[in-house]
Amino acid sequence: MAKIPPRPVGRPHRIEVMTAEGLELIARDELRGLGPSARPDRDGPPGVIGVDYAGELRALLGLRTVQTVYLVRAFPVPRPKALLGDEYFRAVLASIDKVRRLHPPGAFASLFLSAAGAESTVLTRLKAEIAAATGLRVGTDDGDLLLRLRRAADGVGWELLVRLSPRPLATRPWRVCNREGALNGAVASAMARLTAPAPDDRFLNIGCGSASLLIERLLIGPARRAFGCDIDPAALECARTNIAAADLTARCELHPWDATRLPLHSASVDAICADLPFGHLVGSHAENLSLYPTLLSEAARVARPGAHCVLLSHEVRLMERLIAERPEWGLHSALRIDLGGLHPRIFVLERR
Repeated sequence: MAKIPPRPVGRPHRIEVMTAEGLELIARDELRGLGPSARPDRDGPPGVIGVDYAGELRALLGLRTVQTVYLVRAFPVPRPKALLGDEYFRAVLASIDKVRRLHPPGAFASLFLSAAGAESTVLTRLKAEIAAATGLRVGTDDGDLLLRLRRAADGVGWELLVRLSPRPLATRPWRVCNREGALNGAVASAMARLTAPAPDDRFLNIGCGSASLLIERLLIGPARRAFGCDIDPAALECARTNIAAADLTARCELHPWDATRLPLHSASVDAICADLPFGHLVGSHAENLSLYPTLLSEAARVARPGAHCVLLSHEVRLMERLIAERPEWGLHSALRIDLGGLHPRIFVLERR
């Protein structure tokens, strides 16, 4: 049996990053922010970024605009059965151990193998052997230790992917209060980045809901003032709970303001973010026909010249028409993203 060579010292790890489709450029920029140790591929399937990475794996756990990160190990074998051989199996365990050592003892309790034919005799045995060697139980769904086995892209050999964290990175620890339709943490971080954040920003999150955008903005860096508003008392209470869990209470303000009548001076805000009602879980298209124009006009009033306003909405045609009708807003970009089957746009506006 051919032996798999040990990984040479200093050779980059192969990493695969999953992000929401449409946010690849933002995720690549965040990866490049790790320095020269991270070299993301320029191209790839939608929502997938391959990376040659020579840095500490632990640093990848701090990525905020991605959903999940995997450590990839290639095996030059014709069939998965060969992974049960001594040399290859020890390489499988080495990859798993590399990931487990990034976390405190007890962080992983179960494992799950995602693969075509996962219930076959060979893969059932492989799962059992891994469980016996690691002390983890085999789960029936997405386990703490998530493994993926697939054919290599070139059709030669197989690849094992080990998720770097017990849960997807987009699953935020601060989200202790969840509301239906709450914005994904990774998408919220991407939107906050699109405001071109600066330490002296006065950042406004209108319709703040459970505070995803507000929290993710402050986790990027400080702001002179960060405040959110919502007319729903239950939403504000949920936001307070999440902000406290993120240890940001002293840096946030929450107000029961109507986003169409803000008690703020004109040109007093440097950046605005909002996850607008789509008309699916919240509001309706008929309500949006009157809400959106008023909201855009009020946002233009309080925004200083050059301020960025980043809005997420599924009302694409309505937004495009309203932006075209308002010379005070210039459309910087519109990103189509995939949110579990919905395809809203992130509109990045600049106050003229």
